[in-house]
Amino acid sequence: MRLKLGMLGASILVAATIPAVAHHSFDAEFDRAKPVTLKGTVTKVEWMNPHVWIYLDVPDANGKPVKWQCEYGAPNALKRSGWNRESIKEGDKLTIEGSMSKDGTNTCNASSSVLADGRRVLAGSSGDAKAKQ
Repeated sequence: MRLKLGMLGASILVAATIPAVAHHSFDAEFDRAKPVTLKGTVTKVEWMNPHVWIYLDVPDANGKPVKWQCEYGAPNALKRSGWNRESIKEGDKLTIEGSMSKDGTNTCNASSSVLADGRRVLAGSSGDAKAKQ
C-alpha cells in the first residue's frame, strides 16, 4: 500500500511540474524592442503543439541564404485565425514580422506574416496581445 501511495505522489509531482517546464514567457525569450522583418523562402513547417514553427532561408546582403526559425502560436490559435496545414508550404515566399530572440540566434517570435499573394495573417503569438495593449 505504501508503495502505491508513494508512486501516486511521485506521479502527481511530475505531472504538476511538466507544464511549468514545458511552456515559456514571451518576454523571457524574445525582445519586443528588437523587431525584425524577414523575407525568404519556407524550408520547413512544423505544425504541432505547443507552437507552430516555420523555418526559412533569408538572403543576406550578398544573396547567400541564412537559416531562420520563427515561432508562431499554437495550431488551434492559427486555425481560429483561418490557417490550416496547407496555408504555408515548403518553397513558398513569405515575409515574417516579429521580435528577435534574446539569445542571439536566428530565431524570432512571429507577430504576422505576409503571404506570397499579399494577404497579411496574424501569427497567433503570445507576444501579440501585449503588443496591442
